[in-house]
Amino acid sequence: MIKNFRAQISQTRLAWKLMISYLIVILVGLTTLALAAESVAPTTFNRHMMGMQLMMGNDRPAMGMGRGMQQLEDDLYENYRAAVTEALMIATGVALVCAVAVSLFVSRRVVTPIRQMMQASRYITDGHYRQRVKVDSNDELGQLAHSFNQMAGTLEQTEAIRRDLIANVTHELRTPLTSIKGYMEGLIDGVLPAQPDTYQQVYQEADRLQRLVNNLQELSRVEAGAFELNRQPVDITGVIHSTVTRLRPQFEEKEVALTLDISPNLPAVIADEDRINQILLNLIGNALQYTPPGGTVTIAAKLQIIRNPKPALEQSEGSKIQNRLLVTIADTGIGIPAEQLPHLFTRFYRIDKSRSRAGGGSGIGLTIAKHLVEAHGGHIWAESEGEGQGSKFSFLLPTSDGST
Repeated sequence: MIKNFRAQISQTRLAWKLMISYLIVILVGLTTLALAAESVAPTTFNRHMMGMQLMMGNDRPAMGMGRGMQQLEDDLYENYRAAVTEALMIATGVALVCAVAVSLFVSRRVVTPIRQMMQASRYITDGHYRQRVKVDSNDELGQLAHSFNQMAGTLEQTEAIRRDLIANVTHELRTPLTSIKGYMEGLIDGVLPAQPDTYQQVYQEADRLQRLVNNLQELSRVEAGAFELNRQPVDITGVIHSTVTRLRPQFEEKEVALTLDISPNLPAVIADEDRINQILLNLIGNALQYTPPGGTVTIAAKLQIIRNPKPALEQSEGSKIQNRLLVTIADTGIGIPAEQLPHLFTRFYRIDKSRSRAGGGSGIGLTIAKHLVEAHGGHIWAESEGEGQGSKFSFLLPTSDGST
């Protein structure tokens, strides 16, 4: 209540300030006009009377006649001066009325949008981020209102992301913590035997919890851009072979075939080798996760010439043909419905929501991969013909030789 009263007082002050500014301008103009009239009117009147005397041929009037003419001139001058004063008074009154009317109109045009934005800002301060102001014009006030609405929309989106992030993190952390608590209660009550297998289960849940925390920390860094890339020429063939060697035991354990289709003599890419390795680990690990036993994951790499690339992929303005290194990870797994493709790189999004978190992943790896690829000036996307048809993740990176 007090805030609204203060706001009304501040808005009334603004309207009065506008009206006073108009009145000051009018008073200055009238004062200038009055001074000009006082200084110019006598000279103009005398010149006019002398002209009349010359026209009448009465340069040397008689004594009595001269006194009568002088009295007539004085009367005419006084009447002339009174007429000028009366005109100034009428003009002053009309100007004041116009000033009040214009100030009220302008102040309403100015104060109303500001009042709306003040009220909307209070709603946003209280957490109501859906509040918007009405845009009635394309002038500066209209642009200000439009910018305010954009800011409110961004705040609403940020708040929604924050709530989703808290909910997702809470859910992700609750699962391993619940498992650890259950195992420990079983050990304390003697329900579970104190054997290495039980302790191994507790260790796996704790390790999973640690990986999740590390992934969350990494996600916050890449989304905020708070990391540096150690760019240098990188042999993508060597990085792929190193990643495959690291992951091959997991493929053999799950009985999923891993094949390579790498073109010979690929040019180097200017990139951070550790980050490229991280991208490959996330994508290949994701393919393994969603490919059933007996399936196949294929890693392909080739040079691709792009004509008229998208602006996001251009190295320099006016470049028509550019070399890009295309890396593709294709699998014969569960596939991706078309409606889910746009959401794959959203944090905590999982394709198969029926799976447990331990079996389906946390939904952070693809988000991290997307940010890392884009940080290298590349582009990443996913393709699938539908459920049961497998999926394919591809990303482009600029080569060291640039454009051709």
